Amino acid sequence: FAYAAALGVKGKRDGYIEGKDYLFSWCLGHLIEMAPPEDYDKKYAVWRRDDLPIIPAKWKYVVSKEKQAQFNILSGLMHREDVTEVINACDAGREGELIFRDLYYLVGCGKPMKRLWLSSMEEDAIREGFQNLHDGAEYDGLYKAALCRAKADWLVGMNATRLFSVLYH
Repeated sequence: FAYAAALGVKGKRDGYIEGKDYLFSWCLGHLIEMAPPEDYDKKYAVWRRDDLPIIPAKWKYVVSKEKQAQFNILSGLMHREDVTEVINACDAGREGELIFRDLYYLVGCGKPMKRLWLSSMEEDAIREGFQNLHDGAEYDGLYKAALCRAKADWLVGMNATRLFSVLYH
């Protein structure tokens, strides 16, 4: 893990790396996903035109079974008493922001959030980035844009796929 190596953190654990000042872990891609329609109502397990459009009143999220162990590790790390703040070190951009925030909110983390924003993975750039962390709130707009795009993708994808499937078998 490049961040840990750049900061000299070497304490490999199950699902994370621990050092004197930092804990590093990872989200395994999209650790959390928007729930499928049948999680909102069992009737959506059968695709019917009369049920469309499906528009959730309140959005639900799920953790895939294959990623549940890592989710539990991350939740435990975020809730450790010795952790006073969390750093979003996901990829710089909309998707990285969404991946981290989905986790942060789903585990109910209320600790201060910082953002690492890098354009280079060189060790000097990583060390400089950790010395110049941004307040997580500076990226609220990016998160909202990512969330809007994700919800739009879900609405169009779930509804259009079901509509065309029932229309054209």
